[in-house]
Amino acid sequence: MAAEAQFHVLAVDDSLIDRMLIERLLKTSSFHVTAVDSGSKALRFLGLVEDEKRTEEPPTIALEANQDVEVNLIITDYCMPEMTGYDLLRKIKESKSLKDIPVVIMSSENVPSRINRCLEDGADEFFLKPVQQSDVNRLRPHLMKSKAKDEEEEQINNKRKETEEEEEEKHSPDKTRTKMEPQKVVN
Repeated sequence: MAAEAQFHVLAVDDSLIDRMLIERLLKTSSFHVTAVDSGSKALRFLGLVEDEKRTEEPPTIALEANQDVEVNLIITDYCMPEMTGYDLLRKIKESKSLKDIPVVIMSSENVPSRINRCLEDGADEFFLKPVQQSDVNRLRPHLMKSKAKDEEEEQINNKRKETEEEEEEKHSPDKTRTKMEPQKVVN
């Protein structure tokens, strides 16, 4: 199980008891866990900041430049005050930098329409509370998929960087070939 130690899970639940339970289950499976009690705190942790202006349009989200958080999976309660787990899911999936992070929604209410809506809008799993170890075990494939996607993106970025460097070398003057012409002095 040492391989899972590298995975970082953000757990979001307004209930202290549920938050402690999910945190304990995740740590038992050797995951690094950060637990917060609201969707807005989760967004801040992820480096997303809601626009303070309340207009008819949904709030915009901006990535803070100084934030560099590596989260491999987000597990959130559905029913929370102010921002539901569904709202959090939507904001994450709307973010260019975070949309590929797997999101799992959990709820004590078995409402098929709610479950379907979450899954259709990007949730990778929907767990009924109380979350059990067998549920946590179902997270591994999502984490592996997320890790493989991260590695693929890193390879693409490295290849792009190499190509850019090669292009720069082609277009920059070669200093070893350039000879200085003697200047004529005009009196």
